[in-house]
Amino acid sequence: MLVLGIETSCDETGIALYDTERGLLAHALHSQVAMHAEYGGVVPELASRDHIRRAPRLIGKALADAGLEIGAVGAIAYTQGPGLAGALLAGASLAAGLGVALKVPVLGVHHLEGHLLSPLLAAPRPEFPFVALLVSGGHTQLMRVDGVGLYELLGETLDDAAGEAFDKTAQLLGLGYPGGPQVARAAETGDAYRYKLPRPMLNSGDLEFSFSGLKTAVLNLAKKEGPGATADIAASFQAAVVDVLAGKCLAALTRTGMDRLVVAGGVGANRALRARLDAEAGRHGFTVFYPPLDLCTDNGAMIAYAGALRLTAGAPSDGGFSVRPRWELAELEAVPVS
Repeated sequence: MLVLGIETSCDETGIALYDTERGLLAHALHSQVAMHAEYGGVVPELASRDHIRRAPRLIGKALADAGLEIGAVGAIAYTQGPGLAGALLAGASLAAGLGVALKVPVLGVHHLEGHLLSPLLAAPRPEFPFVALLVSGGHTQLMRVDGVGLYELLGETLDDAAGEAFDKTAQLLGLGYPGGPQVARAAETGDAYRYKLPRPMLNSGDLEFSFSGLKTAVLNLAKKEGPGATADIAASFQAAVVDVLAGKCLAALTRTGMDRLVVAGGVGANRALRARLDAEAGRHGFTVFYPPLDLCTDNGAMIAYAGALRLTAGAPSDGGFSVRPRWELAELEAVPVS
């Protein structure tokens, strides 16, 4: 079965074609970063309008790249939530319309489930069960993943997500939007040991996170030191975030007794985080898995893949045009996957 995936939860329009026998055939992505950079962050109305403009063209590109016609599509998976309501509706309405025109099933997919399962598109791929670090602009969570739909929340952020902390730090340092890549780029020329920033909740004894105090420390430091210290502050901030994320991952693996760690979400593309986790894996004897770099941020491939797993397991079509801007992973039903 050929599944068309449509991702429009926020500021990236992602389209992909996943074949249940041949794997990922094509994916196309348009980032709205340049459009939103002028405003210092995502403008929901502009995001929605841009999805409407871009998605049909990207579908055509993906089909052309795969050498297929639209009639070959056997099912459609779209991001049903969580995300920006208007952006989600742009993708849901397109999926619903195509579903009617093509007479194929349409299935809404949980955005975070797409991220959690995206490392299964890489080689080597992890086997269930595993611990997953879901770390993105809006989420920082540790999950126990026993199968598709079998997710146990081990810990999450009590305030800002790691990606939000990167974005806010970039604003404080005058680095622009999007914050993650900008801070990481500045950190490359900085001294991570120049400033001792806090590692919030690193030794709290649980698996929860907090990054608001770190953001405040950066604010005070930036005011005190001035623009000349930007690279060193960025490097020190990044080191603090990496220390916390790596420490909590080690604690989660120890607590669950597992030896497989999956990292998903946009912050999972951070090179400093990957290097640290790879080093810890070598020291402590666990294996760490990542999605391909081009599938770390929001993309259609993860939606097509998650949808394909659920559709082949017998999930019914929902017809599309239904969105859930707020949607907990715990509400998903488990499905048997061979």
